[in-house]
Amino acid sequence: MSMPQPITLGQTRLGPSVFLAPMAGITDLPFRRAVARHGGAGLMVSEMVASTEMVTPRPSNRAAVRAKALTEGALPVSVQIAGREAAAMAETARIVAGMGARIVDINMGCPAKKVTGGLSGAALMRDLDHALSLIDAVVAAVPDLPVTLKMRLGWDEDCLNAAELAARATDAGVRMLTVHGRTRAQFYTGQADWSRIRQVANLPGRPPLVANGDVVDAASARMALSRSGAEAVMVGRGAQGAPWKLAQIAHKLWATPAPAIPEGAALSDAISEHYEDILSFYGNDLGLRVARKHLGWYAEANGAPNRAELMRAASAQATLAAIRAGFGAAAGAA
Repeated sequence: MSMPQPITLGQTRLGPSVFLAPMAGITDLPFRRAVARHGGAGLMVSEMVASTEMVTPRPSNRAAVRAKALTEGALPVSVQIAGREAAAMAETARIVAGMGARIVDINMGCPAKKVTGGLSGAALMRDLDHALSLIDAVVAAVPDLPVTLKMRLGWDEDCLNAAELAARATDAGVRMLTVHGRTRAQFYTGQADWSRIRQVANLPGRPPLVANGDVVDAASARMALSRSGAEAVMVGRGAQGAPWKLAQIAHKLWATPAPAIPEGAALSDAISEHYEDILSFYGNDLGLRVARKHLGWYAEANGAPNRAELMRAASAQATLAAIRAGFGAAAGAA
């Protein structure tokens, strides 16, 4: 399979066309660092940040911690913003631009009820006129930065309007489109239908297109590219517990440098480093809670037999001991 032409957004030339998806509470700075240590990605997108959090005079402690590092770490970094009000979205775009974002991504695909209930995320696909007012506001707010858009196929089977939104967004100045091959009504059930993304791929004059949803390995990435007509793929849940997965996919598709897949002591060391980075970033109390989901994914992806112990550990010392014991045992049993 020939490698697609590299995508350039503004002054940023992206790497191999396997991108890290934005995942709320997951693609924070420690996770992006872990991906970078294991071969990186062609583009890393920050976790979604709510515009209301960014513009409020007193953001919550967790929001403040996350916000201060949205643009730090391995570049290129795109910051994804979400919201319902044009003024807040525009101001948030200006804030993250001032923090060093190279690319601003607009979320119109998140299916979570707490997001769509506030009439943002995928709910915006039910009102394209309003959706375009947000795009116009963000593009105008950061004229020197490329603005990109992430969406779904539509709200439900009666509202499959990704191609219409993509066409209007292109006219408004959006520089790259990402489409998840499900409707909002599907959430993450069933199988992503990459072939439906081709309606967007067939639009004349469209910007680069990224296919998202169920890309978990080289085989699924190859199929997503073929069926969708996209120039790149975006990996989300497939990277949980395997931050080397993006570089591994790029290597298998296009013979880019192969990442070292950690095993045995190297795996234990890699997970420990990610864990300690989480504690350093969030502090011990919050960090212990944030880290548990990552440890669960590492356990699931790598066969650690002591998942319950990892989840129960109440201190950094106990957790690190469980990491050494569990993943060493998993390597020995393999």
